[in-house]
Amino acid sequence: MKQLREQAELNGRTLRPESLMMSYGFRPEWSEGAIKCPIFQTSTFVFKNAEEGKAFFELAYGLRQPAPEEEMGLIYSRLNNPSLEILEDRLTLWDGAEDAASFASGMAAISTSLLALLKPGDVVLHSEPVYGGSDFFLKQVLPRFGITAEGFDLHTTPEQLQERAAALGEKLAVLFVETPANPTNRLFDLQACAAAARRGGSTERPCRVVVDNTFLGPVFQHPLRHGADLVIYSATKFLGGHSDLIAGAVLGSKAIMKEVRAMRTFMGTMCDPNTGWMLMRSLETLKLRMERAAQSARVIADWLRAHPQVTRTYYLGHLENDPAQQAIFEQQCLSAGSMISFDIEGGEAEAFRFLNSLQLIKLAVSLGGTESLAEHPATMTHSDIEPATQREMGITESMVRLSIGVEDPQDLIADLEQAFECALAAATRPAATQLA
Repeated sequence: MKQLREQAELNGRTLRPESLMMSYGFRPEWSEGAIKCPIFQTSTFVFKNAEEGKAFFELAYGLRQPAPEEEMGLIYSRLNNPSLEILEDRLTLWDGAEDAASFASGMAAISTSLLALLKPGDVVLHSEPVYGGSDFFLKQVLPRFGITAEGFDLHTTPEQLQERAAALGEKLAVLFVETPANPTNRLFDLQACAAAARRGGSTERPCRVVVDNTFLGPVFQHPLRHGADLVIYSATKFLGGHSDLIAGAVLGSKAIMKEVRAMRTFMGTMCDPNTGWMLMRSLETLKLRMERAAQSARVIADWLRAHPQVTRTYYLGHLENDPAQQAIFEQQCLSAGSMISFDIEGGEAEAFRFLNSLQLIKLAVSLGGTESLAEHPATMTHSDIEPATQREMGITESMVRLSIGVEDPQDLIADLEQAFECALAAATRPAATQLA
């Protein structure tokens, strides 16, 4: 670890994460002078002797406490792997976390973390809406294990949230927050959530604040600095950024991450070495990609807001008429990001005509890649949620979600314009013509 700390400083200056992504945690002399970390594509590792193997397993299973400066060595890639260890060192940098763990997917990160922190009889208090997969896991899977999930929405005041947490008392084990919310881009006050969490739990088992930071992180929002205990990412999105891998990540203190890592070991939900290597490649351009996409999203969101076929935009740069949301944005966000949702005039049929007419923007779920994507949340990513509940969450039949990539923004606007024109033409075409 001393070597890692030395790499983080230069001539008395603490280096920025975007600089450290090129080399942090790895030295070329460790691998025949290779400038990039190789892929350690191996399932197991050779011990120097039986005594070393015994010592490593004692630490792996918590049979004894490590001696000063002692760290668990390499055993088996379900427990640890050099490619993943270097990746996880780099993942800690943006959020200023003590430790990080990589996973096979974002849902693997969420499910493993929650199962590590919960037991039968516990309650999870969670924001709404959340990603459809998270919603299903909270409401359909956890109850099978005797765990209850209760939601709170944007209209819940900090005082009301504290009252609910206090009423749940020791039963409240986790406060799970997705902010900005998918797909409405609504913000939740992380400091208020942390204050509410302190009203629940117990001294022995404090309520943990777990934040899904996928939409803005790790460059534009840092939940650990606002009271979160764990930060979760679908690394498939911005961290991977090229729509060519599936992965997840969890960050937090060493103490809590020890619990998460133990659950990961026995559930087998770790990331694989090749995916870890691809993530390290992507981390080198993370800030460049996110900043470029955010710049383009601003241009496109402003254009959409002025379009006659758009009845509403859901974009973090359009909060001037919502003082409460604007205050949260200024407190915990560094950029409006590159996610935009909007309501098209009409309903599902008009939204589908628009989506079916796109050419440059691809009709696909996911987000955070170099290419721009569009989808229909009500029937795609959040389709498992009852329509009435969708409406309560602010998800409408006419909503379209855009993930803006790194293409030229004017080219994207040209595609959006022709799609609007096609949707309008189809809507105004005589019924007989449409049937023909």
